[in-house]
Amino acid sequence: MTDRRRKVAVLCTVGLTPRLLPQMPHLRAIGEQGFAAALDTVFPAVTATVQASLTTGSLPNDHGAVANGWYHRDQGEVLMWRQHNALVHGEKVWHAAREKDPDHTTAYLCWWWAMGAEVDTVLTPRPVYHYDGRKQPDCYTVPAGLRDELTALHGDFPLFNYWGPTAGIASTNWIAQASRYVLDRRSPDLTFIYVPHLDYDLQRYGPDSPQAVRAAREADAALGPLLDDLRDRGTTVIALSEYGIAPVRRPVDINRALRREGLLSVYVQRGMEYLDPHTSRAFAVADHQVAHVYVADPSDLPRVRDTLKATAGVDTVLDRIQQADFGIDHPNAGELVAVAEPDAWFTYYYWLDDDRAPDFARGVEIHRKPGYDPAELFFDPADPMIKAKAALTLLRKKAGMRAPMTVVPIDPHCVRGSHGRLPDDDRDAPMLLCSEPAEAQQRYHATEIKRLILRLHGWS
Repeated sequence: MTDRRRKVAVLCTVGLTPRLLPQMPHLRAIGEQGFAAALDTVFPAVTATVQASLTTGSLPNDHGAVANGWYHRDQGEVLMWRQHNALVHGEKVWHAAREKDPDHTTAYLCWWWAMGAEVDTVLTPRPVYHYDGRKQPDCYTVPAGLRDELTALHGDFPLFNYWGPTAGIASTNWIAQASRYVLDRRSPDLTFIYVPHLDYDLQRYGPDSPQAVRAAREADAALGPLLDDLRDRGTTVIALSEYGIAPVRRPVDINRALRREGLLSVYVQRGMEYLDPHTSRAFAVADHQVAHVYVADPSDLPRVRDTLKATAGVDTVLDRIQQADFGIDHPNAGELVAVAEPDAWFTYYYWLDDDRAPDFARGVEIHRKPGYDPAELFFDPADPMIKAKAALTLLRKKAGMRAPMTVVPIDPHCVRGSHGRLPDDDRDAPMLLCSEPAEAQQRYHATEIKRLILRLHGWS
């Protein structure tokens, strides 16, 4: 049996880099007590992929989470931001811990892949999708009654502050307060906590902006009481980031390039165009600075590759053999994987005329869009009345009326930060802080974190 006093908390402070750490004294104190190390992340450096590697200790070619979403060939659909933990293959760290101690307990708080995770406590955003199309903020918990306890104490989960044009510090504050409650009431041996705040303004304004510095200070202040609690409990703390966010200035319309070459097909309903993966010879699932390109007929691979290489902003195109060098050669991956140049990123846009864009393009619709859309972090700057219209729409929603929130721009040039490429400079790369000096080393790889957690529990 393990010493039950040896508890570990893992804070995923997304976007944390050595450049920002000086603005975050509470987090910096973790490294001052223990150590700070460079963290070599996995490719692609995106949330769902990196978190799967952190918990399994394996690369995407083993665990299968090759992106934040991919084309599910067995269903014929692009599915973004799935949550079911069974999509991540391999032994998770909590499974390994239970092999050592059957009584070991884990809390999994707002990390990705939460649904169905075989842990003792779960907290994850989970909106209510009403039958009439309304979306209402809420969360999902295990045990189920925890949802009622957290809502009574802190109000509804602030979904619209967690993602979208109004994403901000309120969601991180809520998660930090909820985490303190779970630590107090359930006393887990291992706790995973996701801290989203740095993701927002770094993508909106870039990592070198004044807004990025302000965001770092806000996130650190929100974490102060939580870190105090962990220190008072004698909990060993790991704070790490999945990726660093790089400054970008060029959106790359990869699907439009494929469409102009006659490779991507659409179908039309009510004057709106929709991606048709069933009849497309090739299409891309864009995910920040990386895009999985699915090619139906192998004989088209040279043509598709040439099209991608000729597209301005595309740096590298990886075939299956080259994907193996990055640990991403998995059946879920595209036949080709495109990587953007350092100052570029991929849009999911496939329509050639904005008047024929689908209605979801102007809304926050992470599950309906066939790719990631960072423009969801903005109100449309082309409409000076957009915030007033959004406020009116929100009032209508609260009154129980159907009211689509069409506030998102479809001009992507407002985006100033992105990620997904492997970093070129450690100052802009993810990092690891740990309060236990005995585990100090200069560098860790994301796949080593699982073993680090087990060692911190007292197991070799």
